[in-house]
Amino acid sequence: MRLGFFTMPLHPPHRPPVVTLEEDRAAIILADQLGFYDAFVGEHLTEPSENVTNSFIFLATLIHHTKTIRLATGTSNLSHSHPTLIAAHAAMFDHLAQGRFIFGISPGALSSDAEALGLLAEDRNKLFAEAIDVILAIWEGKVPYDIDLPGNRFKVTTATTQNAAIGRGTMYKPYQQPRPEIVGTVVAPGSKGVIAMGERDFHPLSANFLLSKYLPSHWNNYAEGKQRAGQIAAPEDWRIARTIFVADDDRTARRYGLEDSASPYRYYWDLLLRKMLISKRQAIFKTHPGQDDRELTTDYMVKQLVICGSPNKVADQILALREEAGDFGEIVYAGMDWVDPLLAKRSMELMAEQVMPQVNAAINRSRRQAAA
Repeated sequence: MRLGFFTMPLHPPHRPPVVTLEEDRAAIILADQLGFYDAFVGEHLTEPSENVTNSFIFLATLIHHTKTIRLATGTSNLSHSHPTLIAAHAAMFDHLAQGRFIFGISPGALSSDAEALGLLAEDRNKLFAEAIDVILAIWEGKVPYDIDLPGNRFKVTTATTQNAAIGRGTMYKPYQQPRPEIVGTVVAPGSKGVIAMGERDFHPLSANFLLSKYLPSHWNNYAEGKQRAGQIAAPEDWRIARTIFVADDDRTARRYGLEDSASPYRYYWDLLLRKMLISKRQAIFKTHPGQDDRELTTDYMVKQLVICGSPNKVADQILALREEAGDFGEIVYAGMDWVDPLLAKRSMELMAEQVMPQVNAAINRSRRQAAA
């Protein structure tokens, strides 16, 4: 099992962006040093607590400060820009990163972003589907472009102005051929969008927001999509994000991860719960559809959604998660605000150096036993 990193940390509003952006950069640089496989970075325009407004710009600052970690948009919100812009920017980034790039995509769920862009009344899922079709058509196409897909609002052509003699009218193709890995973040239980991911060979990343009991629905739908495409789903293509805190001892882990009023984990889940209640998306946190909203407290959230403890305990919880969800290829560690930088860095170190070796040793043992 690989170890990845995902960050859309909810920073307290009193912390200046010049500080929090550097902190988030430091987390990914540390992840690279510790051997994390990839790092996904979210983006929003109108929520200062989530401080990255453009994941390409943020990730570009990390290309020459990291060595092996793959840098991933997490996600590029396809409803926010014309697909020609995104196709060109993503392809250029892939060249700058020399292939250390994963193209994470989503429609863009934040309603205040949509309002600021004049898109509040638009079907952003439809915009997303049209945009990705055009992006792939650009990457697969030949000059002069003449992309006019049925029912798609985006028409792309350079036929009138194309000049082969001087190279005019041509756009970048990605460094990775035929294209970078494409990853879609999945939040809703039973999401039908995962079926389409399987059909198109996009890879799912199940969000850390989701209760673990709903994770099998993502795999089942992804496998259905792969079957429709005449292929077999590979567990290594499935990522699961979780909120994790590892400490040298269980007492410290409980305090910082679950109990302390200053815990960044409590802050994260309290704020995220309030955001989801406002947008009426709190159903993702419920153990059953009829659960009373009043049961959704901060204590409930951290108990349900934070994996926390000493290395042995966290390894056991990740193995239990794998038993519940089924086999998957990558556990994605969710980044938080660094209330205590020493504890935050130590958690990442313990995750990479002690937890993951235990997890993979246990997985390998079970596979050998199954093959015997």
